[in-house]
Amino acid sequence: MEQIIFQKKSVIALVLVIILSAAWLGCSTTVKERQQGQPATGATGEAKTEGEGTGKYYLDDVRVPSELNYKPNKSFVYETPRFKTGILHFSKWRLDVSSLIDFFTYNMEKDNWKLVNSFRGKESFLNFSKPDKTCSIKMVEKWYGATEVEIRVGPLGEKKM
Repeated sequence: MEQIIFQKKSVIALVLVIILSAAWLGCSTTVKERQQGQPATGATGEAKTEGEGTGKYYLDDVRVPSELNYKPNKSFVYETPRFKTGILHFSKWRLDVSSLIDFFTYNMEKDNWKLVNSFRGKESFLNFSKPDKTCSIKMVEKWYGATEVEIRVGPLGEKKM
């Protein structure tokens, strides 16, 4: 008798876990994600000349796909009257890293960044430079399906004699 009750409770628990898992996965893929307004780091605007979906500018001249969700609790920006620098974190469920690499390579070069080098693997890196600053973009696909992007922009160091 106790064994039958235990089996029924086990089956109910298993069904409940399956239903909750399906609901969690279903909601994460069906809800249209939008960035409401500008984040605290100050996206400087939408890219309007290229049409919808081309992203927002962060740190004045780094375009980020609008599908990526900004993570303000992991990011920071340092700003002076002459310069804005910082580390920005973004994430998105089920986003292909190779499409991100294509997006950043195309748009950064269009915004006058020069590709210095790139590393592709489990973690992918793109490094860009301008005459007065550098940008490093790290992209990682996590085992649970999320893609995380970290963008670092900083001043270009002066040469020492």
